[in-house]
Amino acid sequence: MNRLFPPTRLRFLPLVLAIGWGAGAQAQSLLDLYQSARGYDATYQSAKSQFDATLAKADQAKALLLPKASLGLSSSRTNLESSSPPTDRVYGTQTATLSASQPLYRPADWAAYQQGIKGGEAAGAALKAAEQDLIVRLSQAYFDVLASSDSLQFVKAQKTAVQEQLASAKRNFEVGTATITDTREAQARYDLVLAQEIAADNDLRVKSLALVQLVGLPSAQPKSVSAPLALMDITPNDVNTWVAQSQLENPALQQLQVNLDVAKLETSKAQAGHLPTLDLIGNYQATSNNGTSLSATNNSGSNVTSLNLSLNIPVFAGFSTQNRIRETVALEAKARTDLEGSQRTVAQATRAAFYGVQSGLGQVKALEAAEVSSQSALDANKLGYQVGVRINIDVLNSQSQLFDTKAKLAKARYDVLVGGLKLRQASGSLKVEDLEQVNALLAK
Repeated sequence: MNRLFPPTRLRFLPLVLAIGWGAGAQAQSLLDLYQSARGYDATYQSAKSQFDATLAKADQAKALLLPKASLGLSSSRTNLESSSPPTDRVYGTQTATLSASQPLYRPADWAAYQQGIKGGEAAGAALKAAEQDLIVRLSQAYFDVLASSDSLQFVKAQKTAVQEQLASAKRNFEVGTATITDTREAQARYDLVLAQEIAADNDLRVKSLALVQLVGLPSAQPKSVSAPLALMDITPNDVNTWVAQSQLENPALQQLQVNLDVAKLETSKAQAGHLPTLDLIGNYQATSNNGTSLSATNNSGSNVTSLNLSLNIPVFAGFSTQNRIRETVALEAKARTDLEGSQRTVAQATRAAFYGVQSGLGQVKALEAAEVSSQSALDANKLGYQVGVRINIDVLNSQSQLFDTKAKLAKARYDVLVGGLKLRQASGSLKVEDLEQVNALLAK
């Protein structure tokens, strides 16, 4: 199958991230956590149970076309006492009745059976939508944790760099080559980074809790992305192709199309109120009678078999059939309008997802260039500070800019990966195989 993006080798994160989340021996891959989420996530489990219930309900409609049979048994006993003439008798009767019927012509039941089949199709589309939603939610939570972890690592690295700059400013002040201003600026920046570290650590805790809640594993820990990361361009690189695919495969649209088909069948059911029905009915009855007296015993029995055709022709139902038809025709028009409106919404969402991935790829390239430029600017400012043509605040600002760029670059890469999955979700083509492609980018 086509991959979402053709290979474009891109440099990823510095070595500092190698000691992050992905280095732990207990780290789980995206596929590992997806399997856990399938068995734990309440939203997906609810959708799966609804799918099973809908299939069972769909099978119930088949019973309308199949024969029906019933067996009835009865037994009675009577005591008769009479003085004229003197009589003392006991009567007993046992009856067994086997009844069976087979619908021959019931257009309303046939329409109901077809609605049951459509209900199964709608249930399949709903489960497909739930699976795709789980893939996207898990991927988003997974890479949110990685992005927060990266941000925390970058803040810690920045804290170390600022700490070194603060120590340098103090030494230069002591020897008289710098002013107290340099020291105070470095101290202020160090205090600010400490606050940022606390915020980044808290954000990582929150994102980790969200992932744990989704997969049900208290020790859930994502693997980091391998370096260098190979992002890929969109394939096919044509928004109209994706939109056309969404109109055919998006599960929400498939459900609405089924709803329209069911509404049409409901109109057929209502129109069947004017049509006759024909049933084949068979009965077999076996009766045993016995009676006793003081002087005689009388026993008798009978077997009766009947086979009938029952024709029912509706004549007048108080205009209920006509009004029911009017109702179903209006509901059919509503279902058609709902489908058309959702088609436009899905097309717009698919375009937005496509352009979002395109924009994300552009941002990654721009941020990579900015990372190189920021690193060069930092090196130049450090050298300028050492020779006295730059002040301490220039170095501190360059450090902040570099680490901020690194964090944005890491987040942009994760957004491209998740955005690719969201694009496939919008087009209705998202499968577990697509998750496997993203999982292959993780560290082994």
